Amino acid sequence: MGDIDMIRPEKTIGKTKWIETIKLTPAEQARLQDDYGIDEDIIEYVTDRDESANYVYDVNEDDQLFILLGPYALNKNDIRYITQPFGILLHQGILFTFNQGHIAEVNDAFQSAFENPEVDTVDAFILEALFTVVDSYIPIARAVTRKRNQLDKMLNRKTKNVDLIALSHLQQTLTFLTSAVQLNLSLLRRMPSTHFGKGADQEKQDLFEDVTIEAEQVQRMIEIETQVVDRIDHTFNSIANNSLNDTMKFLTIWSLTMAVPTIITGFYGMNVKLPLATLKYAWIIAIAISVFLIVWLLVLLKARHKM
Repeated sequence: MGDIDMIRPEKTIGKTKWIETIKLTPAEQARLQDDYGIDEDIIEYVTDRDESANYVYDVNEDDQLFILLGPYALNKNDIRYITQPFGILLHQGILFTFNQGHIAEVNDAFQSAFENPEVDTVDAFILEALFTVVDSYIPIARAVTRKRNQLDKMLNRKTKNVDLIALSHLQQTLTFLTSAVQLNLSLLRRMPSTHFGKGADQEKQDLFEDVTIEAEQVQRMIEIETQVVDRIDHTFNSIANNSLNDTMKFLTIWSLTMAVPTIITGFYGMNVKLPLATLKYAWIIAIAISVFLIVWLLVLLKARHKM
């Protein structure tokens, strides 16, 4: 794609211009700085894929910057997700959105908010888009539930490494999701007390409440799923450990029993005179002694509950 493809054509929300950007190249970042006077530090901030959820208000420039975390699919079929930040900037009366990770759910959220006929202000657009992004975690959590149920059934029938690996991938996904929804929720709860929330009318307060309630519900859903997956993992780790212990016990017992004939035949294999060694059927006596000692050893282990 050319540079201009990553900076979408200008749109209008109410009376506010909206510049949508996706996967900005260094040349496009420089263009934004030159054309709109956006500070280089802000550009670096909104394009950093390691940033956490945050809100920054610049009193001098009257700029407002929102950073939140959206779900990023590594492999939808295997339910493997991480999270990446996206940014919203209000600068000199213009709305800029930054989706450096090209997160599909974020693109859809912006488009859905833009097409919503009830969204007629930039503040409503921001809150409606955030609500949709928060809501996008729910289908992922439900997909995790379905995958978890499937793995639980398979592991109950037969424990396979491939299923255990899939379970670990679910744990990794839930770790990312849990962290992201907690950080997002913390920011959303704080937002009404920021500059963005000051002087909010009833409609804006309702939007704050809606998106916060939705974020709380998503957090509870993912927390519950995380607990269930962790318990399943703990259960099958215990089963695997018990199976390994049984195997090691079996091998230990039989290595002890096989050591008995080795010791007996070793004695009689020495080139020295031993009792019974000159008898015609000495080899049968050696076998009988070995069998007797093996039986005695097994009975002893059984009596002491070692078998």
